[in-house]
Amino acid sequence: MKVLLINEPYVKGFNRTQRWAARTRGRVLRPPDWLAYATAVLEHAGVDVKLHDFPALDLGKSDLRLLVRREQPDFVVLDSTTPSIYSDIECARICKEESRAAVIMVGPHASALPEETIALAEGAVDVVCIGEYDFTVLDVVGEYPRLSKVKGICYLENGRGAVRTAPRPYIEDLDSLPFPAWQHLDLMRYFDGSKLYPYIDIFSGRGCPHRCIFCLWPQVMHGRTVRLRSPAAVVDEIERDIMLCPQVVRGGEFFFEDDTFTMVKSNAAAICEEILRRGLHITFSVNARTDTADLELFRLMKRAGCRELLVGFESGDPEILSRINKNATVEDARHFMALTRKVGLDVHGCFVLGLPGETRETMESTIKLALELGLHTVQFSGAVPFPGTAYFEHCRERGLLKTDRWDAWLADGEQAAVIDYPGLSAEEIDAAVDRGLKKFYFRPSYMVEFLFRTRSTADLYRKLRGAANFFSYLWAEGRRA
Repeated sequence: MKVLLINEPYVKGFNRTQRWAARTRGRVLRPPDWLAYATAVLEHAGVDVKLHDFPALDLGKSDLRLLVRREQPDFVVLDSTTPSIYSDIECARICKEESRAAVIMVGPHASALPEETIALAEGAVDVVCIGEYDFTVLDVVGEYPRLSKVKGICYLENGRGAVRTAPRPYIEDLDSLPFPAWQHLDLMRYFDGSKLYPYIDIFSGRGCPHRCIFCLWPQVMHGRTVRLRSPAAVVDEIERDIMLCPQVVRGGEFFFEDDTFTMVKSNAAAICEEILRRGLHITFSVNARTDTADLELFRLMKRAGCRELLVGFESGDPEILSRINKNATVEDARHFMALTRKVGLDVHGCFVLGLPGETRETMESTIKLALELGLHTVQFSGAVPFPGTAYFEHCRERGLLKTDRWDAWLADGEQAAVIDYPGLSAEEIDAAVDRGLKKFYFRPSYMVEFLFRTRSTADLYRKLRGAANFFSYLWAEGRRA
């Protein structure tokens, strides 16, 4: 039995594994981490499996056709996102044309709309694995075509259309998962200007208890219950990754992609203590929330090698923070930054413009806050309502969506605003995103500091490449002003 897991092609530079799939403004390219976990599960079970990342290799659909024709797999697993779903289905159709493979689709869009996805595919997609799919894919491969007892799927049954089975419980014991199958990929191909190069994603837990209305992963993929890996297993994986990619300790870093690494402080501290106990000299960065600020934890993280915290500040307006259920305040943001300055941790700030209640004035308040906080890097994004989120339902119920075409969620590969508020257009939101980026990065004092804080040759490469990527976005049609 042969299985291909494929991060399929779409537009050049498309980054489907981030929360807001698009060609990012910084031209980020992340590895297909969730597919790498499913690959590892299949491999651990003795299945003949290969993981292919087409965006990383800049390959197209003709290459996909050749691969499937040559390999003749029994199963093909394809990822899905909202802006790429029509193209994802086209890739499924190519797989069907070139082989007898059953096509399994995973990922956020198919998970949010499994019946619609199967209907749109018109026979090209046999099964959708809903939500957390690491072990679900293995079950489908083992039971196919008798799928009625496999939990957490929606499948095409002759004469009955799409059939959804009972929900699958989230994985309670994350230590039961094998380490992601990075050995199938060239980790040096992945790049993010806000992270040291090269970087490797790692997860110490899954799930988020907060209810931010726009956040995709907790609502569609991994749920609201926080589940943690043991610190020993996390650091075991770090040591394995160093053997796979030694460059990560020669100027690169690990990035903890947990929704909030600092959510459970005892576990975060235990991971740092395990890193120190083993004498590992690594650099790492993490996702954090402003309401988890803790001076002693920050000091321990710094000693263990933490460089940067990525933080969703989202808005500078208290009313908008309340409307989106952020459960954090502007005062939390300022307190958080004061503690990071004491410890010497960098902070990358994430801001979202165009959230419910947004006005021209509140967008300017957010940009002003971003300039005041003392951040090292920022990203501004236009709010995007993805299917399966409370924000999508909010927009649909109020008739705010500009289109019902999923491919309109991008504009020539770039993230596109798809909502118009009364008195605030999508075009104004996009313009405010660009304005915020320019105001932050084009300050003379920032540009001087940007160069003088260079750590190494690898860091200089990262900064120059990141700057070039950013300018390629700004110089795109309509953004030169």
